[in-house]
Amino acid sequence: MDAMIHIENLTKSYGATPAVRGISFDVGKGQVVGFLGPNGAGKSTTMRVLTGFLEASSGVVQVKGIDVQKNPVEAKKHIGYLPENNPLYEEMMVEEYLAYVAHMRGLSKEKTPKAIAAAVERCGLGDKRGKDIGELSKGYRQRVGLAQAILHEPDILVLDEPTTGLDPNQVIEIRNLIKALGTEKTILMSTHILPEVQHTCSRALIISDGVLKADGPPSTLSSEGTTIALTLRARGEVKGDGVLQLLRGLPGVSDVTSTPTTERDAQAFTISAKGDADPREALFDAAVDKKLLLLSLERRSVSLEETFRKLTTSEASPSTSKS
Repeated sequence: MDAMIHIENLTKSYGATPAVRGISFDVGKGQVVGFLGPNGAGKSTTMRVLTGFLEASSGVVQVKGIDVQKNPVEAKKHIGYLPENNPLYEEMMVEEYLAYVAHMRGLSKEKTPKAIAAAVERCGLGDKRGKDIGELSKGYRQRVGLAQAILHEPDILVLDEPTTGLDPNQVIEIRNLIKALGTEKTILMSTHILPEVQHTCSRALIISDGVLKADGPPSTLSSEGTTIALTLRARGEVKGDGVLQLLRGLPGVSDVTSTPTTERDAQAFTISAKGDADPREALFDAAVDKKLLLLSLERRSVSLEETFRKLTTSEASPSTSKS
């Protein structure tokens, strides 16, 4: 993989409090990667180190092979950054603000008008150029934030919670804009909103308590293992707790839990499969052999939300971790 972002054994501590604990990952050219984790997991800290706004405690952070810690000015030329709080000068007009950012980015006077025009067009700000930023809706302010991030034509976009605080219509607009930008650039986008990753990203990283817990396509992370919801009525010698023990002993079963049911004289269970195993054939054979009447059976894939909760439920308390 042609790595645009390379992070190796990154650690960052605030005093004695560790926020990022030795995470490593690469992001290849053209990938749109969702950086998932609960509040305080270490997402924003990682992004601030990546963009050169924080210094790492240890580890390697590179963009396009440039060490961010050793050569931050050169590295930042390749990065467009939209922080979570999207700091804007509300008293400035949109075009005035973008001209100011262009100047700070070192764009020449000759290149600035063309750069502003391109950013405005891509972010759908054509009729807002002469408006004060303070007069814009939250959705359009996010568009201004994205416009300043792409103004200098960076290869990499780092977006920290880009849809926070937006209404559903604004979320869809920004999501579509990010997907469009993803056809041109490498994007690392942090969020704790799982549908954002499923709709926008080709890959997801899950971080919890400063540790990278999972890395893969959202479709893979949402299908790691299956569960079977089962309701049955025992008609033979095996009844009560004996049914539970029977199910736990079947091939391909990792765990079985009893669940409530309104079905008369019935028992209900949730069966967790081992890896990619499908225990349904063994279940049917056992039902015939032990005279179990299967009243209902439903095979379910594990959702991305379930995977996320499973990997992040041991999250440290807010008092002991930084975001």
